[in-house]
Parts: sequence; structure tokens; C-alpha cells
Amino acid sequence: MVLKKESFFRSNGNSPMLIAGPCSAESYEQVLETSRELAAIPGLFGLRAGIWKPRTRPGSFEGIGEQSLPWLIEAGNELGLPVAAEVAKTEHVEACLKAGVSILWIGARTTVNPIYVQELAEAMRGADVNVLVKNPIHPEINLWIGALERFEQVGIQSIGAVHRGYFSLAASPYRNEAGWELAVELRERVPEVPILCDPSHIAGKRALVPEVCQIALDLGLDGLMVEAHNNPERALSDADQQLTPKRLKEVIASLTIRDQINGNILVSNELQKLRAQIDEVDHELIQIVAKRLEIIREIANEKDKHNLAIFQLKRWMEIVETRKQAANESKLSSSMIHELFRVIHKNALEEQVRILNKRNSD
Repeated sequence: MVLKKESFFRSNGNSPMLIAGPCSAESYEQVLETSRELAAIPGLFGLRAGIWKPRTRPGSFEGIGEQSLPWLIEAGNELGLPVAAEVAKTEHVEACLKAGVSILWIGARTTVNPIYVQELAEAMRGADVNVLVKNPIHPEINLWIGALERFEQVGIQSIGAVHRGYFSLAASPYRNEAGWELAVELRERVPEVPILCDPSHIAGKRALVPEVCQIALDLGLDGLMVEAHNNPERALSDADQQLTPKRLKEVIASLTIRDQINGNILVSNELQKLRAQIDEVDHELIQIVAKRLEIIREIANEKDKHNLAIFQLKRWMEIVETRKQAANESKLSSSMIHELFRVIHKNALEEQVRILNKRNSD
């Protein structure tokens, strides 16, 4: 991606860029009261509200729809702030552009489908609007980047991403698996795109929202998109994860903003020494991995000689258990070591397949 201009979604460096508002626009009074209470938060960047709500099952509150757009616009005008709404259909785009919504966001359930994303992008072609794209509900980085590219290709010049975690069946204190590595990879691959965090959907519980906010900022994300409601307990959607504006103000004030190292910030001598040690250890690690791969090639030859299958389940289970035990003895995370050896084993199998395929073709 090559964005045409600096994005609209940039932090001022002194505080996180914050977009906040209720999960759903439920009534005129609720939208105006919530926005007025949010106005007390220094640095509030924009207001958000769900106009149309994609729900998992029918019968849940699915939003007021187009008639609630004027409430959001009035709230934004009163506070002098841009407003944001989720769009999932071309009709939503048309209604929002007509009403004057300046930020359109693409939800996780939509990002997962390139056909839907392309239709929305075409509906925005030529429009002077800012677009935020949430990660897809499953951790597929190329789908996320592809969605960003589709909006770039129709001429949208102000694009940002929103990391909101992803669906997982694994046990977790959060509603969605945080999957911070997805946001880190996105920053690595498209560094020009600012990334906001949606801590409400990652956390799923209001008590966990502050820690998710802090982790996002510690990882260098550019801002936050948080759900806030003037009476969360009575919210018609996602009641458990919404904060009161007063509580959100407290959370924002408590966050620590950390510096990125750049040309204007001197790195301490001690940090430089530690980084040098890491570089040395990493070099040694690469040499060890290379040595292991040499042994894998010899193993491939032995398996071929004795007509053995490449994947040996009993041996893999032995590796998993012994490496986890070694991790525990070294006071390392066994899950981290398991994940590390999954990657090593995956590449070992691929190398053996390559060797045997080449031999068979010869």
C-alpha cells in the first residue's frame, strides 16, 4: 500500500487517539447524553455508535437503523467532533455519506468476505471519507491487508486499521483472543497504516478493558476505539463490555504513554549493551537452527532408506513432552516452547518432503 497523504487517524503523541461512544445508538436521549458526558475526556477525537448491528442470532437488538443517523450527527456537531458508524451494505454507505458521517468502519464479520468489502469500496469510490477496517474474525492477515488495499484502490486516501482480536475456542479471560501478533505483523507489513485497538471487543468485560488499553499502547498502537454508554447495565447490546464516560475518563487518565525510539531519543548505554547481547544470542540461535536442519536432512535420507513415513506421531509426542519438561525446568513458558517447536517441526517436515520429492522426481 502507498497512501496518498498522511492519515486522518494519527495520535498527537501526548495521549492516545480516542474514538468513543455507545455500542448501539438506542435513542436520541441516550446518544446525546452519552456524547455530552464523553466531552469531558481531554483529547477525545471522535464519536462512534452502531447504527446497524450485525447479530449472531435473530431476535437480538439489531440497531435503530437510518433514522438514528441524525442523532449521531447532532451529537458530533454539538461537540465539534467527527462521527463514526459501521457499514455492512452499500445502502449503509449511501445513507452515511448523505447524512455527513465522516468515518466509516468495516466490521470483522464483513472484512472476512472480499466480495462484501469490494462492494463497499465501490460505493465509496470518489468519496471524501475516512475508513477504518477491523481485522477479520479469524486471524488471516492477508484478508485484512487485502481489505485495506481495496479501499486504497478506489481512491480512499485516509485509511486506518482496528485490531479487535479474533474468535477462538481456546479458554481465555477475554471475549476474543487478543492475538497481538496479528497487529504487530500488520504494522510490519504496512507501516504507513495507523492501527487503533478496540479493547471492548477483545475484553468482553468492562473490568478488563483498562489492561487491554494499556497493552495496546505498550505495543505502540496509535489509538483506541472504546464502547461507552451513559447507562451500560441497561444497554441493548454488549452491555457487559461498555464503560460509563466517567469510568472511561479515569481509564484514559491512568494510561502510560511510552515513547518509540527515534532519532530524537537517545538510547541508554545499558539498553545498547543488552541489545548487543540479544544480537549475539540470536546469531547463535540461527547457527543452532541451521545445524538442526542439517541433521533433519540426514533423517530424511534414513527414512527414505528404510521406507518410513515422514511424520512419526510417537516421535512428535515425545518431542512435545520432553521439550515442555525442559521448559518447566528452565522456568520458561511451556506453551511458548510448544509453539516454538511446532514451527520448527513444521519446517522440518517441509524440508523432508522437499528432499524426498526431489529424489522421486530425479
